[in-house]
Formats: sequence, structure tokens, C-alpha cells
Amino acid sequence: MLSVLRLHLPSDIPIVGCELSPYVQLRLPDGTTTTDDVPVTSPIDGYYLRWKWCRIQTDKRASVCSVHPSEPATLQCIGCLKAKLPVSKSLHCSSKCFSDSWRHHRAMHAHATNIARENGAEEDELFGRGGSVGGGAPVSNGIIGGPTKTQDQNGTEIWEVGSVKTYTPTEEDVGHALKLECVVMSTATGMPTGGLSNSLLTQRVIPAPCPPPRRMVQVNTIDGLELDGRLGAPGSFTVLSYNVLADLYATSDMYSYCPQWALSWAYRRQNLLREIVGYRADILCLQEIQSDHFDEFFAPELEKHGYSAVYKKKTAEVYAAGVYTIDGCATFYRNDRFLQVKKYEVEFNKAAQSFSEAYMPSAQRKAALTRLLKDNVALIVVLEVLDYPDPSKKQLICVANTHIHANPELKDVKLWQVQTLLKGLEKIAASAEIPMLVAGDFNSVPGSAPHSLLATGRVEPTHPELAIDPLGILRPASKLCHQLPLVSAYSALSRRDGSNEPLFTNCTRDFLGTLDYIFYTADSIVVDSLLELLDEESLRKDTALPSPEWSSDHIALLAEFRCRPSRLRR
Repeated sequence: MLSVLRLHLPSDIPIVGCELSPYVQLRLPDGTTTTDDVPVTSPIDGYYLRWKWCRIQTDKRASVCSVHPSEPATLQCIGCLKAKLPVSKSLHCSSKCFSDSWRHHRAMHAHATNIARENGAEEDELFGRGGSVGGGAPVSNGIIGGPTKTQDQNGTEIWEVGSVKTYTPTEEDVGHALKLECVVMSTATGMPTGGLSNSLLTQRVIPAPCPPPRRMVQVNTIDGLELDGRLGAPGSFTVLSYNVLADLYATSDMYSYCPQWALSWAYRRQNLLREIVGYRADILCLQEIQSDHFDEFFAPELEKHGYSAVYKKKTAEVYAAGVYTIDGCATFYRNDRFLQVKKYEVEFNKAAQSFSEAYMPSAQRKAALTRLLKDNVALIVVLEVLDYPDPSKKQLICVANTHIHANPELKDVKLWQVQTLLKGLEKIAASAEIPMLVAGDFNSVPGSAPHSLLATGRVEPTHPELAIDPLGILRPASKLCHQLPLVSAYSALSRRDGSNEPLFTNCTRDFLGTLDYIFYTADSIVVDSLLELLDEESLRKDTALPSPEWSSDHIALLAEFRCRPSRLRR
């Protein structure tokens, strides 16, 4: 007979919008075990599993702090209520908590007002109202006709809210515990089998932490007319670059300051989706996308929002959490605005093998390969603009998305990978006059040799990082150059200290610096507006990145561009 041996939830704290997927271990009639579900449509020897989720309302709904969900709420922001934001976003546990968050509240109020003025329906999308995730359809959790209420013998209200294995908590669940029941049922009688049921009770559901909204900052004008960073100019398009932090790297050992529930993939994936969809970018360059998560989550979820995708995984798997997995680069584009014309996959391992055979002395080839084979990749996509303002002309855009090697000791390898990518882009540029975008996590700070090569077209022979070249893979220094007129989009937002790159795009307890960039060919593309940056004080106020509000250790970069008319190109 079928029986339940074990039932538990990977995450012990339920969060609004974060799918709860229980782990169940079953003993089959033949004595073997399985972790697969047994639905009524596929019974085993006349038995199947019935799932039931209930909301236990033992007392009046408990309000919790929007910043510190483990603390009860004692204050409420009236401005949030006037702006018609979800009540859960307005609650705080103390006057200091509210005071520290006032800047955040002012930004949310202004953002909500602007959204309501421009397009009221989009407010629900951005702030996740009505139990939806990323603007999608309301969550039903398998209940037809909505939740049903009963009472137990003590008079406690029991709301049946789910009838399938997984459950996504809604705003109505905040402050209440959930009960999951897993019962072995007989297909013959339609009744439970005696003694073969399991149940568990969760902690109280907490609201999903709400990060402060980020606005677009104008950096250019057209014929003296100021641009609206949200609506943009005719023919404009937006590009997002974001290292989302692959689950295989999001460990409590690496990020001990982040609550375990906020590190769980079940939570982070929905938080990342809400953030990414909320930016409404036309092109998404995402790094550290695990191959299984691309297939099972990112591709199907973003397809619902009108995106098509291409993906290139790294060339070697990593062993993590008992399984082998791999991450890579994914480029998404709106299929109503672009048509994929061509795709190029860059495997730096293959380039290293060709390089060592062509340029390294035979005695050094093995050592060169050992140093250069790091499994990093780049993905290049050529897109045709479908809604270009001049329908008589065909406009193409080349988008490169990459994740350069991270080891800070291997500066020569980083530079070699960037140079290899740029040489490939030069070949594409030589075959056609085409605007180019180069985005990604370059694991290189401003002023480093890779950044200098990208931003200035060359590396000075006296650059100190050229001294780190034990095998001579960078010699002669005169070859470290390219002819692409690349400019960093965020260099248009000069900092107070005169620097021309962000203070940081990666913020952990151990490191604060800029590693991510969006470069563009300035002779063919103009940058009009940029997504504002985050400040260190707010990110490090409690911990660092990732955090309950931001689910990656990197921040997203977003730029709005226009292609220059051919007659105006230099």
C-alpha cells in the first residue's frame, strides 16, 4: 500500500508571492521509495495523494513590519494608504524603522502617483497587487470558486485555500499560519485510507519585502525637447544588464548575512521576476542563469510577458548541493519589437585552444591552456528592429552578452577574454554597418586593463596589470586594441568626485565596486536615459547584497538608446 514517509517544506517561512513546494517521500507498494507526486489521474495500485492547504485564523490577523517581517507592526504610513499602495508596504515596527525608511516611502509615493497618472492599470503590475506575480494572472492555487471557510470544534476559522501540491501565499494569508495536509486516498472508495495522512503547520505568512523603486534619469535631449525616461523618444529601446546570482552560488556560507529564507530559490526567483518584469526593458542581458532554471522558469515566465530568448551555458558543470549544474548567459528580447537574424556563441575555451596552437611555443601550450581554460562564454545576437521609425530602411542591432572570469588573481585571463570578444565583434562590424551593444558582468573595475580596453580602445603598455602575464599571452602590448567606438552608457552619470562610472554595481560585505557595464558604439547609438543607481548607505544599512529586498549581489543596469540615422553617423 502507498504510504507517506516524510513531508516537509524547504523554506520554513512562507512569503507572499513565493511558491511553496513541499518535499514528499513515499513508500510504494513494492517497497521502493519515490519523491514524485501521485495524482488522481495516475494512481498506483488504486491509491493516490490528496493535497489540501488551509489558512488557520486562530486570532485576528497579525500585522508585521514591512522592513523587519519577524517584528510586529506598531506604526503605519498614511502616505502609502493615500497612494493606494498595499497595506503591508505601509507597516513598521518602530519610529526609527519608519524614519529610516522615509526616503523609500517618498520614492514609492511619487512612483505610484506617476504610474497612476500615466497608466493606472500598470500600477498593479509594478506593485504586485491582487495576488499576482510580475503582473501575471491571479494565483488560484487549484481552488475553483475561491477559498471556502469551515470551523473546527474549538471555533477556529479554517479556510481551505489550495488543493494542489504547491501553494503561493497571497496578501490574505499575511499574519496567519498555513496547514498542509497530504492524504493517501483510495480510488475505489474515494475515501482516505486509515492512518496514512501527514500534515505540517507553517509559521505566519509575511509580506514580500518591497525594494525602493528606481526611476529613469534623463541624460540627453532631442532638438531641445526633454525626454520622458518612461515613454522615451520614437524609435528608442531599453537594454537591461543584470547578473541575477545563480542558485548554485547563493549559499549561506557565502552570504551568511542574508536570511536563509531570502536566499532560497523559491523566494529569489519570484522576487527577481517581479523586478525584471517591472523594468519593462526591450532587451534583457542576464548572467548567471542556471540551465535548469532557464528551461523551467525564466524562459516560460518571460515568454508570458512577450519575450523570446537565446541561451548559452558555460562549458563545464559545477558540483553543488549534491548535483552537477551549470550557469550561463541568457538574452531575451521583445518579440513584437525585434526579430532574431543571427546568433553567435563564443566559447573562450575553444578560442584558447586555437590561440595556444597558433601563438604559443609548444613547450608552453599545456601551461597556457591550464591558465586560459575557465569555461566562460559570450552570446552575440543580431536583431532586426521591427518598429523602426523609417519603414523604408532595415535597422539591425548587434547585442553581446558576456560574463568574464571572476578570479582577481588572473588579470591576464580577464583581459585576454575581453580582447577575444572584441576581436569577434570587430569581424561582425567589418561585414556590416551595424550598431553594437556590449553588456555583462566583466568582473573588472574601472581603470583596470579590461575596462581600459573597452572604454578607450587600447591598453597603455605601462598599465600595471600587464605585468601579470606569466606566460606571455598578452604580448606584444600593441595588439591590445580595437577599432570599435565603445562608450560606457553609465559614464553619462558623472559622480561628484568626477569619476565616470558608477561607484558600485556589486555590493557584499567583503567587496564594493563596479563590475557590470553596458557599452555602446557612440557613432551609431545615442543614450537618452539611465536607471538611477542605488546608494551604499541604504544597501548596507542592515546587511548588504543579496537581501530580502534585492535578490542578487549585483544591481541591475538599464539604459534607453536610440539608433542614429545613417546620415548622422560619423
